[in-house]
Order: sequence, then structure tokens, then C-alpha cells
Amino acid sequence: MAAAFDYLTFSLERGRAAHERLGERLVETAPQALIAQFAPQLGWAANEAAALVTGEIAEAALQGPPIAAIQKRRLSPTVRPTGAARPRPGGIHVHRWFVVKSGDVDEFVSLSQQAWPSFEAQFAASIFGLFRAQETDAERAAGETSLLLLTRYHDHGVWEASRDPTTDAMQIFQRRQSLTLRTRACSSLLVGV
Repeated sequence: MAAAFDYLTFSLERGRAAHERLGERLVETAPQALIAQFAPQLGWAANEAAALVTGEIAEAALQGPPIAAIQKRRLSPTVRPTGAARPRPGGIHVHRWFVVKSGDVDEFVSLSQQAWPSFEAQFAASIFGLFRAQETDAERAAGETSLLLLTRYHDHGVWEASRDPTTDAMQIFQRRQSLTLRTRACSSLLVGV
């Protein structure tokens, strides 16, 4: 059975110190489970943050300052990450959510895996993981599934350059895009681990 992850998004009190205190709380609460903590860049509110942990973390242990609210999505890895992989430090980490029809998940994952070798060879980028989120009741009723792609780019310029539609990878990604009902991306910095 593949490892389970929890993707936690936080609304924090205002100020940079809240992000630092969040890191301390995560380490105190789940030192062995913490895979990554992310601080906001483009697409996030300044008081938002995210963390990826293995297994389940007791949300009750995280309640209280500097955390105003927590949302959790249970994730299962598809073809990445494997083993004890960790996100590479430095650069920016883009969290891109895709919503696809549940029957298209396998094809979506296959197309992603086909494109990654060319994509990673051409750009200063690396795919950490493509995760399938546990369906919510609303998604199940609609026959939809959410997937999270976590990608490290050297910087935002590399992210922009990687949008070139003439690359081999982008040709495959365009086929993947035809399966996508909705998508959004936010960039972040890896912190605290």
C-alpha cells in the first residue's frame, strides 16, 4: 500500500513571526511526519501557509495561535514521490491543483509521467510528486478527482520559460490539459526543513 500524506493549509495570524511559530509547532507536533513546510509567494494570501506530512497528524494538537484555521486533504502518491523522497531545497515550489473526471485519472497520470523526463532535462525544474486527493462528497457526486502536482523550479523565470508550447513536454501537457476541468497554481518557498 502506498504511503498516505496529509496536505495541510493554514490561515495564520498576521506577520512573519506567525510563519516561524508555525514551523516550531509542526516540529513539536510531528517531527517524524513533517515532509515540508511552505511559505506563501504568488497566489497565496500573506497569512497562508502549507505543510505536507506523512500519515495523519492530530489537528487538535495544532489548534491555537498562531494558527487561525486549518484545512486538510488526504493524498496518495501516484508515480512520485517514491520511498523517502523529500522536496529539494531552494528555488520556488509550485503547488498546482488539477480537477479531472475520475475516469481520466490514470490517463492524466500516464501523460504526466511521459512528459517529465523531457521537461526536467530541458528546464531547471524537478517534479517532487503528483498526488491523488481523497475525493470529497461533492467530488464523488460529480465524478471528479483532484490531483496535486508539486514542482520545484529554479525561479519564477524558469517557470515562465517552461510554458513554451513548442517543447516536447508541453505537447504532452497540452493533451493532459484537455482532460483538465479546472486548475490553479500557487508558488511558495520551502522553509523550516
